[in-house]
Amino acid sequence: MRAVGGKCDRLRKKLPSNRKKMVNLFSSFRRLSKQSVMVIGDLMLDTYTIGKASRISPEAPVPVLHVQAEEHRPGGAGNVALNLAAMGAETLMVGRVGADDHGKILIDSLKREGVQTHGIWIQTGCQTPVKNRVIADNQQMVRVDYETALPLHEAIEQQIIEALPTLLESIKVVAISDYGKGMITKTLMAAVIEECLQRNIPIIADPKGIDFTKYRKATVVKPNLGEVYAAANLPMDAPLEAAAQRVLEITQAEVLMVTRSEEGISLFYQSGKREDFPVRAREVVDVTGAGDTVLAMLTVALANQLTVSDATRLSNVAAGVAVSHFGCARVTLAELARQLLSEDVGNKVFDEEHLFALQEALKGREFAILSLSSKGGIGTDLFEAIRKVAQKKSWDLVVHIEDENPSPIFVDVIASLHDVDYIIVKRGGLEYVSKLLFADEIFSFS
Repeated sequence: MRAVGGKCDRLRKKLPSNRKKMVNLFSSFRRLSKQSVMVIGDLMLDTYTIGKASRISPEAPVPVLHVQAEEHRPGGAGNVALNLAAMGAETLMVGRVGADDHGKILIDSLKREGVQTHGIWIQTGCQTPVKNRVIADNQQMVRVDYETALPLHEAIEQQIIEALPTLLESIKVVAISDYGKGMITKTLMAAVIEECLQRNIPIIADPKGIDFTKYRKATVVKPNLGEVYAAANLPMDAPLEAAAQRVLEITQAEVLMVTRSEEGISLFYQSGKREDFPVRAREVVDVTGAGDTVLAMLTVALANQLTVSDATRLSNVAAGVAVSHFGCARVTLAELARQLLSEDVGNKVFDEEHLFALQEALKGREFAILSLSSKGGIGTDLFEAIRKVAQKKSWDLVVHIEDENPSPIFVDVIASLHDVDYIIVKRGGLEYVSKLLFADEIFSFS
């Protein structure tokens, strides 16, 4: 650990603060910790054939693609599982694949990303769905689907039902990702929801089709706007409240979350209450997979016992990050943290009880820790020390404030500095923090 600078000058004039007191838990984001969650749904493999199209075929008036790369990644419910793993959740995938090479590739891809796959069954005679996207010069030319929607085999359905008590051990939330490929049967859903209700495990259902009765008694049902009207059997010009109320009656869900594209997200409660959340995206590049991101963020948030309202706010921010990327982007907590920081410097501050989110935000990034005390006050020596450490390398700077009750003004000023990326308020010494956050270098200012 290196010493930086000297005793700082005390500030003679009291600085203004945009808050009367320091709030350690300024954002719901800080409450996130590693939790065990389960995804049940339709697995598919997304493949990408990528290249350049610079000429027209002499055989037909179509472009010729010169293939430069081919990629594959889990899609459907698998993309939800990848998003959950990227957000730091212990994720168990329950689904089925065919007895084919694509199924093996899908399972191996999930394993590599840390997703538990012992809940995936192999159904003979069933083809693993494949969606191949042909990309030329960053533009999708065509999508080729290989799939035959078959219902889940009754024997496998029964095996999953019998395994539910074991699969649900330590699970905090279950996410149902229905793509209408046959995995989500009425019998299976009834068993899953009943087991979850007995264990007080929230269930979030991302539905498909017009028959929402199979999601009956789920905690949250999350359709898009068109699906709400279709399930309610109402025309699109009918009031949204009427459609939502009918779907709530059909599903008996506690909350209906309606994703409304550029209109954002709306929540409808059994009490008749409605909440609207405007879209948060600054730039929309590709909306593919944004719904999966919302489902994943909602799952992580509810697993950490956030309210549905607070969970939706985080999900909205995560969706805004997702649509700024091309393809089915996985949103990490690091990206979410940076987005929150761009909106309010108060989001920089973490207390000792909520460091998991900071660990995730720093994952894979080079950073330094600068430990200091607010007792020295605010002065030019302190600012210079922070600047030197921050600019020594292209890294993130984490300031550790070691006081038991640091001045709110002091914390506000440090948080307002552009050079400071994160702040930890930790009673006691630096040793505890350094064991949790493996910094590239640690500095001390006194």
